[in-house]
Amino acid sequence: MYDVVVVGGGHAGCEACLATSHMGFKTLLVTGNLNMVGSMPCNPSIGGPAKGVVVREIDALGGYMGKNADLCQIQTKMLNSSKGPAVRALRFQEDKLLYMEMMKKHLEEQKHLELLEGIVEDIIVENDQVQGVVLETGKIILAKTVILTTGTYLDSRILRGHWTSKEGPDGQKTSKGISNALRRLGFEIQRLKTGTPPRIQASSIDFSKVKLEPGDDKVWQFSFDKGYHSLLNTKIPCYLTYTTKEIHDLIMNNLDQSAMYGGIVEGIGPRYCPSIEDKVVKFSDKERHQIFFEPESLQLDQEYIQGFSTSMPIEIQDQMIRLLPGLENCKVIRYAYAIEYDAINPLEIHPSLETKRVQNLFTAGQINGTSGYEEAAGQGIVAGINAGKKLKNEAPLILKRDEAYIGVMIDDLVTKGTKEPYRLLTSRAEYRLLLRHDNADLRLREYGYEAGLIKEEDFQLLKKKKACILKLCQDFKEIKVKPVASVNDILKSANSAPISEGVSLYSLLKRPEISYKIIGELYTEIQVDYPYPEEVLEQVEIEIKYEGYISKSLLQAQRMHNYERKIIPEDIDYDLVDNIAIEAKEKLKKIRPVTIGQASRISGVNPADISVLVVYIEHWKNQREAK
Repeated sequence: MYDVVVVGGGHAGCEACLATSHMGFKTLLVTGNLNMVGSMPCNPSIGGPAKGVVVREIDALGGYMGKNADLCQIQTKMLNSSKGPAVRALRFQEDKLLYMEMMKKHLEEQKHLELLEGIVEDIIVENDQVQGVVLETGKIILAKTVILTTGTYLDSRILRGHWTSKEGPDGQKTSKGISNALRRLGFEIQRLKTGTPPRIQASSIDFSKVKLEPGDDKVWQFSFDKGYHSLLNTKIPCYLTYTTKEIHDLIMNNLDQSAMYGGIVEGIGPRYCPSIEDKVVKFSDKERHQIFFEPESLQLDQEYIQGFSTSMPIEIQDQMIRLLPGLENCKVIRYAYAIEYDAINPLEIHPSLETKRVQNLFTAGQINGTSGYEEAAGQGIVAGINAGKKLKNEAPLILKRDEAYIGVMIDDLVTKGTKEPYRLLTSRAEYRLLLRHDNADLRLREYGYEAGLIKEEDFQLLKKKKACILKLCQDFKEIKVKPVASVNDILKSANSAPISEGVSLYSLLKRPEISYKIIGELYTEIQVDYPYPEEVLEQVEIEIKYEGYISKSLLQAQRMHNYERKIIPEDIDYDLVDNIAIEAKEKLKKIRPVTIGQASRISGVNPADISVLVVYIEHWKNQREAK
């Protein structure tokens, strides 16, 4: 018997099985094709707005996605670098073949982890508690916990126009058995849709007609740990082009042939990553849409046409593709397609990602209604940690909304649900100034250490970093510079006003135009040692410059924590709570929120309902104690 069986070797499954095996639990990963673990069936990149912060959070918790992304990157870019720290995020182009190769190598080397190629067809459940899984061969595998990370492979089908095929991404085998098992167990199954654009032979593209989009000169890293540098040591550019009026006209004239608009697609597609026909229909006022050419691997003469996903039939796609500037005489390697698949209603899972209907059964990734590799991996590591904690009879790790984007995502899923593939956005996080790219280790590494995923020496480095930040903040308050000519010359070079009296470095750093590099020059001028690494200096600068905003966010978060500490009894009968709106009562009964804070975020539950609920719970507790 295994402690943990993880079903599915996508980004969620990889993080889940690595977490549980790292915690010392005997773990089995079952997936359809071991050569496809960590595959990128859609865009060959990791990160992006909000998503890049999630990768840093995964790394801070002790996960592997960021490290593998660092090893396999062929271009790095810091998005929104000219804007405030709350919206900065890394995005890497990856060599997707090397990414899978290195992920498989890491899984094979992981202690306490076994890998098995196979298709799971059923889930064994007794007395509402999972007991294991059954393979399509009939083999029974017993387990104390099971984590389903099935991605887009649940009863999936590929669609182009009116043509359909029962298969998963990249022609891999789909599984209908798990869908049937979940329905049998009473889970609400929903149908979702996503898609992928065409792949074009790179050597057949006329790059003179498109704009060069290079990465940053600086090579960034996702991982907070040292030693994870690109194995390829190269920088490959992307390219930018735009759709044309001719493409838009062609789409509108053939809309009935699209699987999406022709009535073939049953599932609901992603709002924030729509197909090109969806863009043309819904944004008819736009004359053109951005299209990026992205390299997929140094081993492939192949470009990914970002922003051009479609469910049109091949003959229409062929015309659409050749109307794109640069692709007039291209060779198509693979045409675009839509894919629809089964997912569960995420309202059926706890914040720990354990299902409500079946104990010790966890779910993570696109089965929970999300889209994206990063969202999947973030859920995967949390599901893995909490499966391990359940086996040790410990309280689950529940990341709060002010602690992590991962916390925002999971709370959104289990509280609000989703009717379309959920995508993380910075706008979803009300405390985004606290949830920055730069401070993920300060926020989350201690949780990873407590779970057993962070080594002692790395945790000690974190403590040292925190101590350095505190000391430097204090030093900046205490050290003052005098209004001498050399100091004012430095300020003038930074386009900053001169000083006429002694001023602390802390006050100077609050000036928008003054950076920690300028402060370093002032340190040199006053002959004071400045022995701090860049990551510490960056943290101190952000904390000082945005002190007021950060304090305000922390105060708001603390108010919410007061609600989060008010636990709702599991056996509360909402039908006995008077003076709550009917809609609110129905939502509370369905979602069964864990805390008053979670209840307050349910759509349809208003502040008056919360006030009544708080009073009722206090009365209910008093009555119970009196008995």
